[in-house]
Amino acid sequence: MAQIQSAKKRIRQTKRRTEVNHRRVNTIRSHLQKVEAAIASGDKAKAATALRAAQPHIMRGIKYKVLHRNTVARKMSRLSKRIKAMAA
Repeated sequence: MAQIQSAKKRIRQTKRRTEVNHRRVNTIRSHLQKVEAAIASGDKAKAATALRAAQPHIMRGIKYKVLHRNTVARKMSRLSKRIKAMAA
């Protein structure tokens, strides 16, 4: 157990930050699932709308260092490619 005040504070901060990061990741994951569901349904307009709605949340994941920028770039590229390949 931590004895020094700064170490105790660091433990509290880490716990709080971990909870916030888990919430951020879950939000991003749920938005990506909505995009996947829209792609699976075959509706191109709905899928494109879902991707546009998910994009700010995904980019926020980069900003808060919850996701790596290359991972996000890869995911966005692959989702865009799949939506673009759908029949209009």
